[in-house]
Amino acid sequence: KNMITGTSQADCAILIIAAGTGEFEAGISKDGQTREHALLAYTLGVKQLIVAINKMDTTKWSETRFEEICKETSNFIKKVGFNPKTVAFVPISGWNGDNMIEPSDNCPWYKGWTKETKAGVSKGKTLLEAIDAIEPPTRPTDKPLRLPLQDVYKIGGIGTVPVGRVETGAIKAGMVVTFAPANVTTEVKSVEMHHEQLVEGLPGDNVGFNVKNVSVKEIRRGNVCGDSKNDPPKGAESFNAQVIVLNHPGQIGAGYAPVLDCHTAHIACKFDTLLEKIDRRTGKKMEDSPKFLKSGDAAIVKFIPSKPMCVEAFTDYPPLGRFAVRDMR
Repeated sequence: KNMITGTSQADCAILIIAAGTGEFEAGISKDGQTREHALLAYTLGVKQLIVAINKMDTTKWSETRFEEICKETSNFIKKVGFNPKTVAFVPISGWNGDNMIEPSDNCPWYKGWTKETKAGVSKGKTLLEAIDAIEPPTRPTDKPLRLPLQDVYKIGGIGTVPVGRVETGAIKAGMVVTFAPANVTTEVKSVEMHHEQLVEGLPGDNVGFNVKNVSVKEIRRGNVCGDSKNDPPKGAESFNAQVIVLNHPGQIGAGYAPVLDCHTAHIACKFDTLLEKIDRRTGKKMEDSPKFLKSGDAAIVKFIPSKPMCVEAFTDYPPLGRFAVRDMR
């Protein structure tokens, strides 16, 4: 769960894989966390990945083990949707610090990582260099404001301060904003980031902003803030979405009610109607009104959230148009 709420905000994921005998195999097995985390990252829109193969000291820095893990991991991240060519694979020992910041002498066979993206080829040796090679995504500044709240604080002498990351548009002092689905409208008094006043918060900025005459009880995590005069966000009482069933024991039929994580909202939703089954790669319709869905299926489903929630068309506001569904456990 923490993994999901954190991941919805990320530009790049670092998949840490344990190289120890049995450890790697457990993580990458059908129900292992390595597999689940990579899938969640991809599904939640994190399109850049770094793979750090950790605990290499426990394998005595075996080149064969490193190659074996790279090969297996490439195969499975490819199935998830990542292109292994765009991924840096770095052998590290977190405990000893090898290849974290400085290149290590313990693996003379290791010639460094290479990744190839649209922006070109980049190379390096360490995990730090791989992090430096993350490409900042283009930020949608021209769209109307969407800012999902991560928290709402009450700060003595200042008042109510919602915080969250600007996904699209811009937020600035003097702006009249609406919170949905709470349906609260108010004026922004000031915007700050890292305790410094900002003229405006832009996409990618994690900001705190002070609002007039709104109590902490009226707005909460999962609400979305927008410009009241420019396509403000609204709560949805139902919505249609494309769903891919990753691994689910048994079948899913109408009436199934799991928890949906979308931007910062975490809310129970009912699969109301299974509209059509589709090909998960092309999106083409394969069957109308299927009775059930099972692992591997993709479908268009009508959802009814247990209380109104903010979702948007993926084409308009991608961060508010993707979600992960989990059982209530």
